[in-house]
Amino acid sequence: MNSERLLAPLRISAWLVRSYGKHNKKYLYKDGQKFEGITYYPRQAAVGCHSDPPVEPAKLFRVQRIRPVKGNPYWEKRILKDLGLDGKQSDFTVVKNIPENNARLWKIKHLVKVVPVTFPYGEPTAQDVRHTVLKENGECLVTKDLGPLEARLAARDQFDSQARRLDTDLLRKDARLKWLNPW
Repeated sequence: MNSERLLAPLRISAWLVRSYGKHNKKYLYKDGQKFEGITYYPRQAAVGCHSDPPVEPAKLFRVQRIRPVKGNPYWEKRILKDLGLDGKQSDFTVVKNIPENNARLWKIKHLVKVVPVTFPYGEPTAQDVRHTVLKENGECLVTKDLGPLEARLAARDQFDSQARRLDTDLLRKDARLKWLNPW
């Protein structure tokens, strides 16, 4: 009886030994979809879980260089030059979301920051192009519409009639007093 109790952990560990051989992926992943030589496995929504919302890809990307050009191979420098990012580091460019540009961006992904361009108030028309602003977070805004002229004039008159507004004379006077008596 004593020997059976001593051999019990060995029997249990024999069941826990894992075989590290090659597993059969075709058996595990049998619902794959072939697309140009690559097999994709779509996610299955579990019972009670929500599926991911449909995602619409961005039409344009805002690309900004974040690393220096110096010390990189010639092919990366050539890609940066083709995209127009060989100047200042703060310069940016806008590129289409097409496979050719995506392949280029993939090759220099460690040198650039890519932000999708969004249009929260709709896409600009041909007349609005001169009045668009592209923010650093990728929002493209049209700044042309400033409202009716009467409303702007009324707001200006109301601002001018305020007694405690911050105008140039008040700021100059306050700065002078602080200069003369800093404590």
